[in-house]
Amino acid sequence: MSKGCGKKRYLRSRTVLKTLGEKNPNDLVLVIGTGVSAAVAPGVPALRSWRCCIKAVIDAAKQFEVLHPGDVVEFKKRVQREQDLLDVARDLIRKMSPRTGDHVPSLFQDCLMEVFEDLESRIQDPAILKSIISLMDKGAMVLTTNYDNLLELYGQKMGKPMESVDLNDKVKVLQWVQSRIRYGVFHIHGSYRDPCGMILDPCGHRNDAQDLELMNELQNLYCKKTFIFLGCGEALRDQVFQALFLYTVQNKVSMEHYMLVRKNNTDAFYQLQANMLLNGIKLMSYGDSFTNFPSFIKGLSALLCKERTKNIAHVDIEMQCEPLANVPRTARKRKPDENTRTGKKAKMKAGNLRN
Repeated sequence: MSKGCGKKRYLRSRTVLKTLGEKNPNDLVLVIGTGVSAAVAPGVPALRSWRCCIKAVIDAAKQFEVLHPGDVVEFKKRVQREQDLLDVARDLIRKMSPRTGDHVPSLFQDCLMEVFEDLESRIQDPAILKSIISLMDKGAMVLTTNYDNLLELYGQKMGKPMESVDLNDKVKVLQWVQSRIRYGVFHIHGSYRDPCGMILDPCGHRNDAQDLELMNELQNLYCKKTFIFLGCGEALRDQVFQALFLYTVQNKVSMEHYMLVRKNNTDAFYQLQANMLLNGIKLMSYGDSFTNFPSFIKGLSALLCKERTKNIAHVDIEMQCEPLANVPRTARKRKPDENTRTGKKAKMKAGNLRN
């Protein structure tokens, strides 16, 4: 391999913790956050983070004139300064919902549909989605804190019977927990396409928290399976995730979960690592740039599916070395020169065969 080919590896063996590399996909629960959606459809600002999503909803509310101009200004200020965005989202829902004391979205739903309009056509890089589907093929479960259905859209395009699951249907959630819906995606906050199942306010989980069967199933799942957090570094601060999976869990430090994060600040990385270990979560860095995220997930998926990562890298190398890669192997051999010693021998041999 010539040096000019620029050998590329999707991940080095030392970047994946050995304990994770030995896991079987059917022992895994993939927790998908905004980082995944942002990598798949970078042209949709609302997918980049929770903060960006709420900003986009406020802009849509202004466009549809469903918020008083004074409220628009106030919510924009709160989005900028407040850390607990769940409180901001809750108040935003209440402003655009019927004054009946409940939290069922109405105009908020219209704004979200505007923000996520025609998502399928806005997918630019489906590499991460393809990797996640590969893990689902092998038995991995998926839950998400996102409202979008990018994974379901892409999976359906691949011919998979994808299904969105939310807390509006307890039977479906229990089937998902029991791995009876192989291609189910559990939306813990609900989906923008299902206003009845959308959960932004922890108060919306009041009935679920009183359902002992459901809560026991979800929290046993956290104790028995290995969770891998992808693109959702703030998941443990999510009040809804806490209520569903962590509320009664004891001795978290003895568990073994994993979280992929960007290491763009060394001190912050190791501080986070220490904090996560107290929650039984091992930190792994996919690099110092978000652009490394999709290729790392691709390599990790291949490793967990017991494919050979070096073969994937080899294919990538050949693609970079075109047009040689497109030339048949037999045609790459050097044709003997008739004036060389080797060429003369070949010519004599061919003459003898003809005689």
